[in-house]
Amino acid sequence: MKILFLCVANSARSQMAEGLARRRFGIRADVASGGSSQMRPNPYSIEAMSELGIDITGHASKSVDGMNAADFDFVITLCAEEICPWLPGTTKRLRWLIDDPESDDPTLTPEDMRKRLAQARDVMSTKLAEFEAEHLN
Repeated sequence: MKILFLCVANSARSQMAEGLARRRFGIRADVASGGSSQMRPNPYSIEAMSELGIDITGHASKSVDGMNAADFDFVITLCAEEICPWLPGTTKRLRWLIDDPESDDPTLTPEDMRKRLAQARDVMSTKLAEFEAEHLN
């Protein structure tokens, strides 16, 4: 099974979903992520994943340009209020409404950011367990 996770910047949610899914599904799924704009992986997302023993420091942000939905069995978008990237092609599509944990709000402390990223990670972990029960068992 091939799964693609999409969010806007491919720097936090989709990177974490990719890492979580690789750990959870192992060889049962080929997992990738992408976004409409490329950015470096968010250091707080790297930290949130390291709390679970998952290393995503080697992940790189990937653009959806040139990708085709038909190359995947599932395309899962992780955007809540912002506009998620769209891939042409037919495939099974799921939309998981995950609030964007990244923020430019100068009043947020590093601890606030850590909590926001950990919360998004935990929501995605629950969603992946549900996905596994429905599609991989």
